[in-house]
Amino acid sequence: MHTLNLGILAHVDAGKTSLTERLLHVAGVIDTVGSVDDGSTRTDSLALERQRGITIKSAVVSFAVDGVTVNLIDTPGHPDFIAEVERVLGVLDGAVLVVSAVEGVQAQTRILMRALRRLRIPTLVFVNKTDRTGARHGGVLAELARRLSPAVVAMGRPEGLGTRNARTRQFTAGDRDFVTALTDLLTTHDDELLAACVEDGVAVPYARLRARLAAQTRQALVHPVYFGSAATGVGIAELITGITEFLPATGQDTEGPASGTVFKVERSPAGEKIAYARMFSGTVRTRERVRLRGEGDEEIREGKISAITVFDSGTDVREPSLPAGRIGRLRGLHTVRIGDRIGESGGAPPRAHFAPPTLETVVTPLRHQDEGVLHQALGHLAEQDPLIGVRTDAVRQEVSLSLYGEVQKEVIQATLADEYGIEVGFRETTTICLERPTGTGAAVEFIDKEPNPFLATVGLRVEPAAFGSGVEFRREVELGSMPFSLMRAVEDTVLETLAEGIHGWRVTDCVVTMTHSGYWPRQSHAHAVFDKSMSSTAGDFRNLTPLVLMAALEAAGTTVYEPMHSFRAEIPADALSPLVPALVKLRAVPGTPVTEGSVCVLEGEVPAARVHALQRLLPGLTRGEGVVETSFERYRPVEGAVPHRPRTDRDPRNRKEYLLRTLRRVGGGQDLAPGSGRA
Repeated sequence: MHTLNLGILAHVDAGKTSLTERLLHVAGVIDTVGSVDDGSTRTDSLALERQRGITIKSAVVSFAVDGVTVNLIDTPGHPDFIAEVERVLGVLDGAVLVVSAVEGVQAQTRILMRALRRLRIPTLVFVNKTDRTGARHGGVLAELARRLSPAVVAMGRPEGLGTRNARTRQFTAGDRDFVTALTDLLTTHDDELLAACVEDGVAVPYARLRARLAAQTRQALVHPVYFGSAATGVGIAELITGITEFLPATGQDTEGPASGTVFKVERSPAGEKIAYARMFSGTVRTRERVRLRGEGDEEIREGKISAITVFDSGTDVREPSLPAGRIGRLRGLHTVRIGDRIGESGGAPPRAHFAPPTLETVVTPLRHQDEGVLHQALGHLAEQDPLIGVRTDAVRQEVSLSLYGEVQKEVIQATLADEYGIEVGFRETTTICLERPTGTGAAVEFIDKEPNPFLATVGLRVEPAAFGSGVEFRREVELGSMPFSLMRAVEDTVLETLAEGIHGWRVTDCVVTMTHSGYWPRQSHAHAVFDKSMSSTAGDFRNLTPLVLMAALEAAGTTVYEPMHSFRAEIPADALSPLVPALVKLRAVPGTPVTEGSVCVLEGEVPAARVHALQRLLPGLTRGEGVVETSFERYRPVEGAVPHRPRTDRDPRNRKEYLLRTLRRVGGGQDLAPGSGRA
């Protein structure tokens, strides 16, 4: 049987989970369609999801249709939980992007479509809620073509829009306008088809057009559009036909080397890790030892699978193996992490498709005795969502979390209370900035030379790199000039130290080059006892590197960048005048307004720190008629006072304090005077 791993994606409240329920019902998996409002849907299984009526965690459910096993993954639609969507994208064969016929294309819709097109994931569009008051047809199609992709083609036309009797008439070979539009679209990407139209001078057979539509959809070149209603079931059968006809369901290589990806990790009530994995080739089996490796990991971990459950016909069933193409849950892998590769590391490595979190907050337990338990609980949550970025400040005894928004903060608070019995509070949410080197800087400290107290020579040069390139570590020293373990200690420490730059923000988009190296080889006394005071260790390099790196970074200088969000506001035309001064006060950069009748559309950029203020101001400035959409756009240099972030490390910028704290860590109360040779 062929397999299709299908993602359902949408802006929040577009009807994504309702569509999932209707697909399961039509496929015969469930007898009654669940309701999001009633909390009775199959995929929203968390109590918090049922209470709030939103999807927080991705969920998998399987059904069979026309000889194809469809593993359907329902993803969150709220932008605060975009990290869940991030992890799912890498395991999809195809996707259905849900758009509301009432609201049309929204901010999250565009973000999702950009990622789907960039990854070339074959995608169908389902325009939902055709039975709702205010549902549109032509306007939504125009928005799809203008704001998502010009390569969209409607496969039918809704009738009775905005009523409970809304229906959809599918186009056929007899609809000349449809055939003409389809031909024009397909020939844009197909020279052979274009030549057939021009040279033969006759219409291309409809069967051939349909075949070419399937081929180009699987190549993510075009996107068929279906209209319907998940609430009434209209258009669902036609959508299922499109899924099986146009999306790539294929057989898999179950006999090749095992290779899979872990896209979700959760814990059972007993605390056992459960890994959700999609196998791309080969097969893994119960009681088999498998290799695990995360992106960028040098070390390969191993684990023994104790049990496997495979999604099948609306439930998950215990199976002895998980073959290629299927999605299952693996138990027994105690060291597994999200993003791990199972077995062979074939295929493209996972990478970021969406912007990282741009907000953070300090979380504090309301009861002092919960401090230790809170750290453990946050560690568990970070396993399930690494992007929450737990950041511990040992100096102030505080814990910070990275966030996408206020709703995510509320969910974390409720989860800690419900699952761990920990009541917490949060400080004011602040913006996460970045630092980038302004110029080039270098520093070096030599072994046994003042003021270096460590048995190590380290020289580093810091240079700016292209925006979005991250951090690259290079060596100008010969790899054999000292043991690789000492080289690696420098590289690892460089990456760790850059987590907090001159102003306390993460440093990125730079090249760090090791320019000098030196060490004292292992030495022993006459009676063959190893003497640390005479021999360089990795600790020497780990302790010296932050001093050298920060000196080089200070010589280079850094610029602090703040996250900017794009905004699109639809407001009454007469509300533009009072809105513009308010935007200026928020440090927003508005573009040229476009007025269409009584409605004005204004686009521009606003600092992420001011987004919530804009959302609060808009109703009062527009008599409650204004609507604004925002999404992360880019980072720009901070204007005015540079924001500083409190440091959580030993602060290598302050040499005296750093060395005193390092002395306490390495112990012994030894003399740290220059030339002493040890710390």
